[in-house]
Amino acid sequence: MSSEPWTIERIRDALGSPQLSQRFLNEIGKAPAHELLPVFAKWEGVAKDILDAVGEADEILDAEARGEEPPGRWIDGTHRLEEAAARIDPQGAA
Repeated sequence: MSSEPWTIERIRDALGSPQLSQRFLNEIGKAPAHELLPVFAKWEGVAKDILDAVGEADEILDAEARGEEPPGRWIDGTHRLEEAAARIDPQGAA
């Protein structure tokens, strides 16, 4: 992660989605002075979470491209999916 300080611009860019960025800008722009820091901190946390998730996704994609198991702890849900599929009436599926 970058060691650059978090700014309104950096948070906006990290959010990635134009809709999410606009929501952030609306909230920060309408916040009273005494609420600016908490609003900024909330969105800084959201931006950090997004960047972390993107980093993890990149690691998974890189591992798969190399033919390796993706990093992390994975739970095999195949059995649960098979059980759920067995309960669904194939004729009722759209």
